Amino acid sequence: MRAPFVVFALCLALPCFADTPAPTPVEQLAKPPANAQRFTILSSAGKHGHSERWVAADGTRMGRESLLLRGMVTEVDSRATLGRDGMLENVVIRGRTPRGNAGETFAVLGGKASWKSPVDAGSASYGSPAEYVPFGGPMSLTADMFEALLAAPDMTLALLPGGKAHAQKLVTVTVGEGAAKKEVTAYAVSGLNNTPVPVWADAKGHFFGFVDGLTWLPEGYESAEPALNKAQMVAMAEHAKAIVPLLQKTPTGPVAFAHVRAFVDGTHFVDDQTVVVENGVITQVGPAATATLPKNAQVIDGTGKTLVPGLWDAHQHVADDASGPMLLSLGITSARDPGNDDAQTLSRARRRAKGELLLPHVYPSVLIDGKGPNTAQQASVATSQEQAIQIVDKAKADGFTAIKIYGSFNPAWVPATAAEAHKVGLHVHGHLPAGMRTMDAINAGYDEITHIYFVMMQAMPDSVVNVSNGIARFEGPGRYARNVALDGEPMKSLIATMAQRHITSDPTLVVAEVLFVPEDGDLSPAYAPFVGTLPPSVERGFRQGGFAVPKDLTRADYRASFAKLQALVGAMHKAGVPIVAGTDGNGMELVRELELYVQAGFTNAEALASATIAPAHLVGVDAHTGSIATGKAADLVLVDGNPAVNIGDLRHTDVVMMDGKLMDANALRTEGGISHRPAWEE
Repeated sequence: MRAPFVVFALCLALPCFADTPAPTPVEQLAKPPANAQRFTILSSAGKHGHSERWVAADGTRMGRESLLLRGMVTEVDSRATLGRDGMLENVVIRGRTPRGNAGETFAVLGGKASWKSPVDAGSASYGSPAEYVPFGGPMSLTADMFEALLAAPDMTLALLPGGKAHAQKLVTVTVGEGAAKKEVTAYAVSGLNNTPVPVWADAKGHFFGFVDGLTWLPEGYESAEPALNKAQMVAMAEHAKAIVPLLQKTPTGPVAFAHVRAFVDGTHFVDDQTVVVENGVITQVGPAATATLPKNAQVIDGTGKTLVPGLWDAHQHVADDASGPMLLSLGITSARDPGNDDAQTLSRARRRAKGELLLPHVYPSVLIDGKGPNTAQQASVATSQEQAIQIVDKAKADGFTAIKIYGSFNPAWVPATAAEAHKVGLHVHGHLPAGMRTMDAINAGYDEITHIYFVMMQAMPDSVVNVSNGIARFEGPGRYARNVALDGEPMKSLIATMAQRHITSDPTLVVAEVLFVPEDGDLSPAYAPFVGTLPPSVERGFRQGGFAVPKDLTRADYRASFAKLQALVGAMHKAGVPIVAGTDGNGMELVRELELYVQAGFTNAEALASATIAPAHLVGVDAHTGSIATGKAADLVLVDGNPAVNIGDLRHTDVVMMDGKLMDANALRTEGGISHRPAWEE
């Protein structure tokens, strides 16, 4: 999660804000003049939109942005003026995002700063320079803030609604050719996200670009993206390497977790156990009263605590190197990455193997999509059946464990593509290509259906299925799921088939909950325990509302559809469909995913299994890890509390062990930008 740079990332992953009256129509948004600075919004999959920035004749700073990403459209503009202190004094944002009205205002008047965004409204006294961080709007406002930060003393700047930003120089690169040749510098900006974010400036301290899963670069410099991406990755990798020995300690001898409640064999909790680890392997599991502790064992008293296997996030797009400590602080020692920048994925795997990167075990997929306006960012794009098979073969050669098929992929190419994947030993999962229902994908060779709304796609009308690579994949289930009978056709047969063929579901119920349930300003249950632990600009995102409800429906209708999607997970589990817990988020949502499973009828032990032994089995490493048993790798988490009674206690990590090496959860949290342990539930 990144903000404000990643207000966009949040928007793109979770289109969610409820509509407010009368968003400004596109035709009424500002029209950039010929001399506007123009940016291309792009990813490895191609161009996704454009963004403009200019100064009007009266000195007003203007911005305009158009973005189309996987069928989700954003059309926004902004106008801003500066006060005598050089900070933003007035801001107006207009337009529409996939969430609804983007309207936002900020003003400083009479020593008071006031703001109103789609998720909050507030005010504060204003006596010294502070820069407002908008909730949304075009990249031009982020550029204004970044330039003010670089010009501030010590490159440190107070922020509104709260917090403080700091910039640190990372690396300088030459881009462009001939007259367009220039030097640009990356700065690591902290205080906006829980971990530092690289942003690029030119030699005069002007915003040059932002390079990530989605990239903003000036027109004419798009070809510089690979060089900039590599340079910032190498620079950030130096810090990632330096922290490994500080956070991860190799025990000098055996380690004994004594008097713990242990989740053993991936099936059940047992009280008052002692678990012994030697040389990275679990050597004893049994009653504390009869345990034989090796000489010189380091004893960790687990009285009142619970030892669980290292958790798995079965749907974790690893954002960057800095994600590692945060994920580990949450007890996540393994993750499936279902699509990312392949070069960075491979780089991280190499550096992790050399001990230069602190990161969970990652089991990655290559994301394959077709070419079109809704192509996924970071996708390997196939324009023919032959090319799709070549992508599969390269994925195998590069060491990936799976392929993930996306919504613009040609449905006719799925059978041969899946057959090739199975031939070389790769798992097949993903979204449904537009025009395919769930059973079609299973019959074509899918081993797993990603996202619960794609399981529900079996019961959707053609008007939804035929365009399910766009916004319809959300709006269709939001409209129709509430009326689908799970014990009737077609869902009854689908569930039975999935159980019979062992077709896995990666439901990401937390995504569906955010899509359909909350109103603007509601505190998302996934993030509520973390309030007060992260920068204010990040925590504003915790109050993102649900997907805009069509005029002929109500929020209650969407909530009823979410309840049916949750019930579908319960029905699949009851029927024997394998369920693996994933977030499609930053990892903080994982325990909420398990809470939703418990609400759907799982026992606490079954919910925990979905985030431990089940994903380990899915990727074929359950003989090595995924449960507490003698002979298995010591991937373990000691949590304060009793998840056998309250699954939410899994948030209270105390000690994390990965490959037999010890890590203090508080130190991991600090490095990951989480100030302290999340709150206990009331």
